[in-house]
Amino acid sequence: MPQFQGAWPALLTPFTARDEVNIPVLRAVIDYLLGKGIGGFYVCGSTGEGVYMSVAERQRVAETVVEQVNGRVPVIVHVGALALPDAVALASHAQAIGADAVASIIPPFYNDVASIVDYFAALSAAAPDLPLLSYIFGGPTDAVALMRQLMAIPTVAGSKYTGPNMHEFRQIVELGAEYRGDHPWTVFSGMDEECLFASMFGASGNIGSTLNYIPGVYREIHACREQGDLARATELQLQANQVTRVLFSFGFMGALKAVMAILGFDCGQPRLPNRPFPAERRAALHAQLEAVGFAALAAM
Repeated sequence: MPQFQGAWPALLTPFTARDEVNIPVLRAVIDYLLGKGIGGFYVCGSTGEGVYMSVAERQRVAETVVEQVNGRVPVIVHVGALALPDAVALASHAQAIGADAVASIIPPFYNDVASIVDYFAALSAAAPDLPLLSYIFGGPTDAVALMRQLMAIPTVAGSKYTGPNMHEFRQIVELGAEYRGDHPWTVFSGMDEECLFASMFGASGNIGSTLNYIPGVYREIHACREQGDLARATELQLQANQVTRVLFSFGFMGALKAVMAILGFDCGQPRLPNRPFPAERRAALHAQLEAVGFAALAAM
């Protein structure tokens, strides 16, 4: 099993005006991001709106990404679903099409640790040849204790951790020292605003929404940290956070797709429960992005 590294977009899913997956735009976005030196793609996660799509739509997106990437970088397919049969079908499909790993959120209403472990065990059985990553962002259980239990599942190979608690994050990283044999342990940070700090605390890489439009910034944050240039890494992190703050002020998912339009990709509107971006607010969004130096960051 590989250890995944680098800056990974949590790939968004473009939709047409008829609310169908826009395959041509999806392919164009993939090629654009590959040109930015990303480490891989995380597909059909929360940014990709996977939980708001049908199983058939999610399978088509995964197939398109794997085909378009054509082995140039790894692809992790998020297969999490409330209905276990859906998640199992998605995991099996991901293995069949040649994805490099699968991942899953802890589904809503899974409040018992034993049930969570059984859920991940079922995903492992459905894709026995692929590494399996948990996706942790809050939840009813102690994240470190949960990961210790998940490690008993043969294919569990790490986690995507989205949160600001670097003490907890580091403990999950350190579980790698207890891992089986020579199997690598991958821990991605998932909170873009904390990328540098997670990197300093041992993150293998980062997966995030804002890497759809400023991936080069995060690539350089990792490079600067590795070179010991923490001043430059901090400067880049703060600049990226200014852009993130602007998007949150406009409603993140709608603004994300509006930003992609600035870059030349018509990704449509998000699906409910995310709200569409109002056309009358585009000028204000553009002005605020210009004020925080968006164009220079996107060009990196």
